[in-house]
Amino acid sequence: MPQYHRLTHAAGENAVQDKISWNQALIEKYNYSGPRYTSYPTAVEFHKDYTDQHLREAIQDSDKRNLSLYIHVPFCHKLCYYCGCNKIITRHAHKADQYLDYLEREINARAPLFKEYSVTQMHWGGGTPTFLNHEQIRRLVKLLKEKFNFADEGEFAIEVDPREIELDTLEVLKEVGFNRISVGVQDFNKEVQVAVNREQDEQFIFDLIEHARKLGFTSTNIDLIYGLPHQTPESFAKTLERVKDLDPDRLSVFNYAHLPHRFAAQRKLKEEDMPTPHQKLKLLENTINTLMGYGYQFIGMDHFAKPEDELARLQNAGQLHRNFQGYTTQPDADLLGLGASAISNIGKAYAQNAVDLKDYYEAMDANEHAMIKGCGLETDDFIRREVIKQLICHFQLDKGAIEKQWNIDFNQYFEEDQKLLKPFIEDDLVRMSEDRIEVTGQGRLLIRNICMCFDRYLRDKARQQQFSRVI
Repeated sequence: MPQYHRLTHAAGENAVQDKISWNQALIEKYNYSGPRYTSYPTAVEFHKDYTDQHLREAIQDSDKRNLSLYIHVPFCHKLCYYCGCNKIITRHAHKADQYLDYLEREINARAPLFKEYSVTQMHWGGGTPTFLNHEQIRRLVKLLKEKFNFADEGEFAIEVDPREIELDTLEVLKEVGFNRISVGVQDFNKEVQVAVNREQDEQFIFDLIEHARKLGFTSTNIDLIYGLPHQTPESFAKTLERVKDLDPDRLSVFNYAHLPHRFAAQRKLKEEDMPTPHQKLKLLENTINTLMGYGYQFIGMDHFAKPEDELARLQNAGQLHRNFQGYTTQPDADLLGLGASAISNIGKAYAQNAVDLKDYYEAMDANEHAMIKGCGLETDDFIRREVIKQLICHFQLDKGAIEKQWNIDFNQYFEEDQKLLKPFIEDDLVRMSEDRIEVTGQGRLLIRNICMCFDRYLRDKARQQQFSRVI
């Protein structure tokens, strides 16, 4: 059984589990569908009875004063066949102008509700945010900074498609305040790129990252995907060698979920060209082994970071957070999502905007907001969310801390939930004592399954079909 050793921590840090071990039989045993827990309750619990008025009340009641903004830009120049994101494929820049007009109306309506907040984090996702031209980027940032109170320092990130961007766009992004970029690479192998309709210039990706560093961007992230057509353990190993040369600060290595019944573009991919289930697991095993050998810290699920990166430092200090943007550095911020499909988490509320662009426009025209569903959180939701967050971010849980925070008897409150941990304990995925729960090295790869034991909404096992497999 291979052991993947993580870099040792400096003295005094709250170290997470110091190694990962791969157990093929257990991974196959527990590789069933489950949530990614970017929220608890998950988005499948959102409902249309939760209204904009409920959201406004949650904003008034929230005790947070830091704000994270998520801006969804749904446009892409080209269709990537694997993609399951909410996107519009077009080459017409004027469609973005129309979208920005509506986004401006939404910002004007929402911003006054957050006049006491300071924006400490912003992320533009999509789609492809760099679909916007320089003028459109400047217009949107100017509007946001006029309407919201931006902190002098913060984490301001944007997703970049290296096929449809010029180097001087980075200069505009730096000029308006972005300090982090995330570049979609997916795979450096040309055969894979052709199969998924995402051919890109390898040298330009290196030039892009180098230019970002010269301009003073504080962090670079790249996205990879495993499980795509024509990928083999040998071919993906060569991609990882190029990753080492690229030397990003963070990596996300996503599991490709083939759901052609939901995403029409995926029907263009030939299943016979895809890795077998055994090969796919081998891809993941080799990726973890290789990246940790390069010195990256395994943050969890599909994320890696250099030990000096803020994600790694916060995880080591027991302060990492998770929300709809994934692992994040902002534990004390409310999240406001703007644009089509965007999700907010404010105080005791989750809320989501209309997903389709047409529906987003119609909702804005009718209501001057685009929220269509959401849910409120009860005390039990907060307690379980904290338990799941601690496990998924830090792979360990101090029962006493939860008891003190929520004035409960942990073992009594979670009596039924801890019974569900029994198989994981028997398989040495979890170790539990009277006062602690710890995820073992081989359990870290199955953390989603372990968290599911504390999810009271998943008691009905039929709900699991709405989620992707954990590996």
